[in-house]
Amino acid sequence: MARPIWSGSISFGLLNIPIRLMAGERRTDISFRMIDSRDNTPVRYERVNAETGEEVPWKEIVKAYEYAKGSYVVLEPEDIAKAAAENNETIALDAFVPRDSVSPAYFEKPYLLVPGKKAEKGYVLLREVLRDSGRVGIGRVVIRTREYLAMVTAQDNALMLILLRFPQELVQPDEYEIPEGKAADFGVTAKELKMAQALLESMTDDWQPSEYKDEFRERLQAVIKQRIADKGHTAQIEEHDDEQEVATNVVDFMALLQQSLKKKGAPAHDTGDADAAPAKKTARKSTKKAAKKTTTRARKQA
Repeated sequence: MARPIWSGSISFGLLNIPIRLMAGERRTDISFRMIDSRDNTPVRYERVNAETGEEVPWKEIVKAYEYAKGSYVVLEPEDIAKAAAENNETIALDAFVPRDSVSPAYFEKPYLLVPGKKAEKGYVLLREVLRDSGRVGIGRVVIRTREYLAMVTAQDNALMLILLRFPQELVQPDEYEIPEGKAADFGVTAKELKMAQALLESMTDDWQPSEYKDEFRERLQAVIKQRIADKGHTAQIEEHDDEQEVATNVVDFMALLQQSLKKKGAPAHDTGDADAAPAKKTARKSTKKAAKKTTTRARKQA
């Protein structure tokens, strides 16, 4: 079983849905180890002091920022922690936007969101609302020591988190010499456009990702297998996984949704539920208890 990257929750309005953040991509690159050609001994990478030439242990290594040529300022772990968001266990959604309005240029890395223990109802509620509305949730998330812009979207039966690039990370097209103007300005004729359109139509098909394979990797693997057969060298690596569960309380989603709508100034729909008011109090208590547990757990981990 895969190990969660971290466990936390998705929050929007007053709703809080416990989730586990799981890897959404599988790297298939073939990695190589460098060895000494004279005796086939592995070559190590060492952390060496530039002045003394001595190896530096991990516990003595700190982060520093070069603010001028040759001038550094040392940052302690608590300095970096101050720059992080207050709650690093929450995917805080700030807005919901049309899915097509987010350019693929912003997409950086996918993750799968798995519901925490007894959190299936809230998970399915968010999934169905996103799917039916054609919208995605935009917010922020802290993974390890960095804050990311993030998008939560419905993908088949799953909720997917896609890390997004910030606008300042994208290179604008006007920084390069990109052809501007009409096709005719570049000698493209109407007949050529028509023929190109016909070619495009003839090649139009449904998107079938399973039909695309990394052929270079397959050929390289065949070469490696042949080398193994010739030389007889093999290696085995054992991996150990452990599973973490996130506990949650039973929450009255209707009460939280109504409260969230009132907070935003939107009219709440009358459900005819006479127990709505007591449910709100129960939901608030459950939410406060969950938040208190999250804070206590974060302090213990710190």
